[in-house]
Amino acid sequence: MNASIDYEALFAATPSPYLVLRPDLVIVDVNDAYLRATGRSRRDLIGQHLFDAFPDNPADAAADGVQNLGASLHRALQSKQPDTMAVQKYDIPVASRPGTFEERWWSPINTPVLGPDGQVAWIIHRVEDVTEFVRSRPSGPTAGPQGKRVAMEAELYTRARELQRLNEELRQAHARERQVAVTLQEAMLHSPDLERHPNVAVRYLPAVGSLNVCGDWYDIVDLPGGSFGVAVGDVVGHGLEAAAVMGMLRSALSAAVRALQEPAKSLEVLGLYARSVDGALATTAVQAVIDNRNLQIAYSSAGHHPPVLVHSESTCELLDQATDPPLGARPEHVHRPQATVSYRPDDLLVLYTDGLIERRGEDIDVGMHRLTVGLARYARLSPDRLADALLAHLGVAGGAHDDIALIVVRL
Repeated sequence: MNASIDYEALFAATPSPYLVLRPDLVIVDVNDAYLRATGRSRRDLIGQHLFDAFPDNPADAAADGVQNLGASLHRALQSKQPDTMAVQKYDIPVASRPGTFEERWWSPINTPVLGPDGQVAWIIHRVEDVTEFVRSRPSGPTAGPQGKRVAMEAELYTRARELQRLNEELRQAHARERQVAVTLQEAMLHSPDLERHPNVAVRYLPAVGSLNVCGDWYDIVDLPGGSFGVAVGDVVGHGLEAAAVMGMLRSALSAAVRALQEPAKSLEVLGLYARSVDGALATTAVQAVIDNRNLQIAYSSAGHHPPVLVHSESTCELLDQATDPPLGARPEHVHRPQATVSYRPDDLLVLYTDGLIERRGEDIDVGMHRLTVGLARYARLSPDRLADALLAHLGVAGGAHDDIALIVVRL
């Protein structure tokens, strides 16, 4: 039975060299194979920062082991996925001769271990010492099957090093593109009126693997008489094209609700506009107007998941009485429905896009139930804390397969 297995003894006896790191790269454990491979003792390593224990060889002007390993560990921390490195030249200090380094070549892989909160708790750094193989590479012509095999392995090694260099250049280019995308997304989602609403929290999480530019949006708009509007929407697709459509539709809806102050009429205007915008058809959106004086919420939905009104006793009410098809779904213009619901001070209104609740292969009712359970559990938190707790509860704090927009309003 598993309960009888001594995992500490297994780790110590594992034949491949292993090192266990904290997220700040401090060494917390090491197995016997790693100690043999490096000629160090546990006392030398435990509690040391990895690069204090194993710095670059100062006598090698071309040493890049710290830089390459550091980049790999950073990728593992950010992606929460294993990162396999090409063969690395990484000389190590000789314990018996201070200041002296020994030439070594390694084949490393860095594997993050997640804690209960979904964050990286540890990194397992596993290496294989391939120094003898690298040193055995032929320097001249070879003959016979053995020579050809060695030559082929040497060629594979050379190509692996070149591939690593090209991959690093691609990562740097992607990082630059991602930063441009983040700046663009922030500009398009900027809501000046949000600053006047400390009782409102918003969150936007791009789809995992995207450049941070997607088709979901949120908006907060102040209206005459003390009312204000909140809206979320979802353009089909991802990437720059969907983001461009999102920006146009978001601006159009913001202008419409400022002029008309009625959710249904605002969505009618948006629907007419969407017919002239390539890529806008089948967009879903929900617009709500909160009347603070009369304690009422007017809302209308264009094919979107229903907002949730969470009452002070932590019961959840789905606002699903004014739902119509997505934008452009009808060939002729039809007036959209609008509904009104009363609320009490300290209630919560939550609007969201489908990435928050939908999961592949799962019925939507399961996701809605998970959402309402989370809202009931965290209803007494502030909007900011509730937004973060809800994302964690639904398992999407680090992003999901689809982008997510979320608005939490304390009424």
